[in-house]
Amino acid sequence: MFTKSAAFYDLVYGFKDYAAEADKVRLVINAVNNSGGRRLLDVACGTGQHLQHLQEHFDAEGLDLDPELLKIAQRRLPDLPFTQADMVDFDMGRRFDVVVCLFSSIGYVGTVEKLRLTARTFSRHVAPGGVVVVEPWLPPDAFRPGHVQALLAETADLKVARMGSSDLTADRWVLNFHYLVGTPNGVEHFTEQHHLGLFTTEDYVNAFTDAGLHVNYDPDGISGRGLLVGVKPTA
Repeated sequence: MFTKSAAFYDLVYGFKDYAAEADKVRLVINAVNNSGGRRLLDVACGTGQHLQHLQEHFDAEGLDLDPELLKIAQRRLPDLPFTQADMVDFDMGRRFDVVVCLFSSIGYVGTVEKLRLTARTFSRHVAPGGVVVVEPWLPPDAFRPGHVQALLAETADLKVARMGSSDLTADRWVLNFHYLVGTPNGVEHFTEQHHLGLFTTEDYVNAFTDAGLHVNYDPDGISGRGLLVGVKPTA
């Protein structure tokens, strides 16, 4: 999905305060984790920006489906293990004290059915007393027809302009991105289309509750998009 844009993903999202977000996640985890351990799996870890900070407090590793993003994460954190797999049905063969899925990556599962499968996969990988932390994608009522967004990011030898618009289909929020990428070799234009699920807060809560977790939902979360926190019962 990020075959072309992966190389400048971190530049485009340079406005995000990953350190502050990771610290908020850590505080949430410490408040509810009762598993007795510090093993953490970052699902859909992307380029490893949150992991870079979480690994200071946890025995951390990452998982992502996109090989280009994983290459960047591995270069950033060469001592951490990374796995290429789909968040819907991965099988690590072991359990963790914490499973996190941040920056609204959960939206990429696409359908409510796959959201429910993903919740069961996360729950299966959490030890008793452990915690699942998920930052949801925007709900359907946040869609603004006709809204266009523009972003410019640059270094000395790289200029990236991204303009995006959104569409709603029967069961997807579709992000249409147009990129202009300028380097000393010239300017390239390409497009990306991202399909995310139309999930309500109730969809998230029901999916993770039915997966066997005790769920609380924070409407603000770490970046204004909300935060779902599920704790695995000890008995």
